[in-house]
Amino acid sequence: MNQTSHTTHDAAEDERNRNIRIYVNGDIVHRDEAKVSVYDSGFMLGDGMWEGMRLYNGKWAFFDEHMDRFFDSCKAVSIDVGMDRTGILDALNRTAAANDMTHDVHCRLMLTRGVKVKPFQHPSLSRSGPTMVIIMEHSRPVDGLQSRGIRLATVPQVRGLPMSQDAKFNSHSKLNCVIACLQAEQAGADEALMLDPHGFVNTTNACNFFIVRKGEVWTSTGDYCMNGVTRAKVIELCRENDIPVREKNFSLYEAYGADEAFLTGTFGAQTPVAEIDGKSIGDGSRTVTQRIRGLYKNLLEANTRSGL
Repeated sequence: MNQTSHTTHDAAEDERNRNIRIYVNGDIVHRDEAKVSVYDSGFMLGDGMWEGMRLYNGKWAFFDEHMDRFFDSCKAVSIDVGMDRTGILDALNRTAAANDMTHDVHCRLMLTRGVKVKPFQHPSLSRSGPTMVIIMEHSRPVDGLQSRGIRLATVPQVRGLPMSQDAKFNSHSKLNCVIACLQAEQAGADEALMLDPHGFVNTTNACNFFIVRKGEVWTSTGDYCMNGVTRAKVIELCRENDIPVREKNFSLYEAYGADEAFLTGTFGAQTPVAEIDGKSIGDGSRTVTQRIRGLYKNLLEANTRSGL
């Protein structure tokens, strides 16, 4: 394909990001000085959890929902966060203030089990407490994402069963997603459409996936997909605004014949899908997707007016 590849996380270039300051275990330092040990469990094993968040008009969008997911994930793998939600909020706000950031900011909050005393797997070898890093960038989606949409390719890499690695973890261990992304790129697409263990449509390598058929919004059952905050908000908005929405198993046959398709995620909110496996999706009008985008924008503004 001749069309230049892009991703759901394409952001407009911003020179200010060359001199951002990053939070590392309580210290806020220039990005060139932000370092962790090669013995850190995150570097060595991908042993950690993360959250992607947006700063919007000086407020953290859906802070409580992100913290619910973050603390639940850390508890599930027995990582002691080392602070409560108030402490995390203070760390986020300190980092934002150090960078003079108030709007169109994307944050990646990362926590690992910490530095190991020996380079082996066992969690008990991490004895000095967790490592927390907060990276914030001036970041807004490029304008072309909405007009062009994303091209997806179905890939062999699947979203696995919960007892192998539950997709609901925002884990540092993302190799399955990286492999899926590589497979899509090698197929000439922007990102990967991943199936569940039974062959039903699930998510992309980076976002949750929705289709629209005859006015109904469909997404996966949620059994194998990422525990997306934006996904949950879209389902909630549909139910509150008389947009039929179904969490169900559906196949590629039904995805190919969809009138619209879109992705959800903290960074891009709702990003339209232009094609799947070389097949154009709908006629490009995206009426339902645009309505949901408008409802979501209103919800985001309301949340950040009254939120933390």
